[in-house]
Amino acid sequence: MPWLQISVHTTQNYAEQAEDTLLENGACSVTLSDAADEPILEPAPGETPIWQNIVATGLFSNTENQERLVASIRSALPGGGYNISTEILEDQNWSRSWMDNYHAMQFGERLWVCPWHIEPPDPEATNLRLDPGLAFGTGTHPTTSLCLRWLDQHIQQQKSLLDFGCGSGILAIAALLLGLEQADGVDIDPQALEASLANARANQVENRLRLFSSKQFSAEHPQQQYEIVVANILSGPLVKLAPILAKHTLNSGDIVLSGILAEQADSIVKAYSPYFKMDAPLFEEDWVLLHGCRQT
Repeated sequence: MPWLQISVHTTQNYAEQAEDTLLENGACSVTLSDAADEPILEPAPGETPIWQNIVATGLFSNTENQERLVASIRSALPGGGYNISTEILEDQNWSRSWMDNYHAMQFGERLWVCPWHIEPPDPEATNLRLDPGLAFGTGTHPTTSLCLRWLDQHIQQQKSLLDFGCGSGILAIAALLLGLEQADGVDIDPQALEASLANARANQVENRLRLFSSKQFSAEHPQQQYEIVVANILSGPLVKLAPILAKHTLNSGDIVLSGILAEQADSIVKAYSPYFKMDAPLFEEDWVLLHGCRQT
């Protein structure tokens, strides 16, 4: 069965009204998306960010009364600030179509990240199996890619790693598969911790990965130190966390920081230089990874 897709191009001030109007006119679902390639990164606690320019897209099963439906939607919206477009979508196996666009990816020499519906291209490699439906990190973003390639190059038989802001657990799990003895993951989002646990079980490393909420970790392990501390989060929190992450890093241990745009690198280096000898940034597209060695 074909579907009618009606898209309302507007701004964040009218996004909620556009969404409500599409639903009131019979949309089976409504999706809000970015209309101007404006990045939104990890929000602060309690914050729900949205783009300045929005496309509210409604999916309708009735394709016969297209003109009448568009006229009804247009009349319900206040004048100005809207542009409406339509498209007929032929029915297909949407789940399979989406999964077919997610492929196995290699990071460095040893590590592959492979979705469950694809057999690993190199069965002898270190293969991290991941559900591509997770929204917390699958390796496709440059910040995650930078961290995975660093881990592939540097993990041998280290004993401990802290993944601060663990998301899907991909970094901690990759390190464990590459030879790390034990890892701890910390996140403010309970869903992220659930995703990390599920992925750890799927990769059979759940007995070597401990997971904590931020409050739980600070209360139960305030002095715990690690050979490697990795944090792939936003630059603002990274600056504030510098003394905390330094406290959790063993002397001569490694700090690995990402989630950083190239123009933000200097402020991060400045924040961490009192505690670490910082190396030159590693780049991928507009993003950087910063590495430092703990010094007293």
